Amino acid sequence: MSINSFGHLFKVTTWGESHGSAIGATVDGCPPGVELSEADIQPWLDRRRPGQSKYTTQRKELDKVKILSGTFEGVTTGTPIQLFIENQDQRSKDYSEIANTFRPGHADLTYHLKYGIRDYRGGGRSSARETASRVAAGGIARKILADLAPDIEITGYLIRIGKLEINRKNFSQTTIQENDFWCPDKTVVPNWEKYIKELRKSGNSVGAMIEIIAKGVPAGLGAPLYAKMDADLASGLMSINAVKGIEIGIGMQAAEIEGIENADEIFLEDDKISFTSNNAGGVLGGITSGQDIVTRFAVKPTSSILSERKSITKAGSSTTVSTRGRHDPCVGIRAVPVGEAMVACIILDHFLLHRGQIGANSGTIL
Repeated sequence: MSINSFGHLFKVTTWGESHGSAIGATVDGCPPGVELSEADIQPWLDRRRPGQSKYTTQRKELDKVKILSGTFEGVTTGTPIQLFIENQDQRSKDYSEIANTFRPGHADLTYHLKYGIRDYRGGGRSSARETASRVAAGGIARKILADLAPDIEITGYLIRIGKLEINRKNFSQTTIQENDFWCPDKTVVPNWEKYIKELRKSGNSVGAMIEIIAKGVPAGLGAPLYAKMDADLASGLMSINAVKGIEIGIGMQAAEIEGIENADEIFLEDDKISFTSNNAGGVLGGITSGQDIVTRFAVKPTSSILSERKSITKAGSSTTVSTRGRHDPCVGIRAVPVGEAMVACIILDHFLLHRGQIGANSGTIL
């Protein structure tokens, strides 16, 4: 069985392949009575859409979403919402040379070993084209959150491309929307631009690190064990194509420090719970604390590169592989809106779970 769904109550199932006729998603568990139209979803898809920048793939897709079911007279009915996005700019001939070979670093080999058949056109189901469906679902999640929890704000940005990282002293929220990299530090943008141009020219690629902050998330979302907020965030973000590592809060740095440094001290300020730091990333014991949720994920370099790499054919002979076509020299750039969408879906899912079990938080500080 191939698991194509995620979520507990707010469940998203994606379908379609990179070079098929269409891709899309079925979104189940949406509360009834929420005003929803394509116009609420399209702006989020436009942020991810390929072909908008010289630093990403030049494949041209409009990514116009259609809602086929689940709404009536402009509001959700509580039944499954079917989302449809037509593929319009497939160039399958670019992949004809790899029909019988396996790209190193790609899922070609494992798909063949598991299923005995694979769609070599753009990677088929393993292509990052699938992520457009997630972003569409994330648009629905954001619309519901805007109604149920309007204080929640989810923002993603790139903090590293290869060995070139931002200087957090230059962090600016407004700068994120002013460049092609979703970068909060305008001083590093020219270096990233130069680097990506060099990579594209040489037929190479590079990895990246994305950070996502969710502000305004109330305390109490999540569960102690098998539906931890941080565990579900890690699972959701790890499921994005090319992601190889996840951090919550200070992440791997927690292994380097001692307890007195790690513990986020608690105090009351104007009768509100406050913390001296946020090493935990807004989650304690799998449950949100009311602090900002802080996540980061690492994206590997694109496996489809012009540079020749050693491999084998389906017949077992040695060969070299050079992948032609239109590919992102750094998939991390367009992964920013995808990561935001996953965080939105997961937070909404836990919000609905919490509302169903608890309603309102039971614990108080006297």
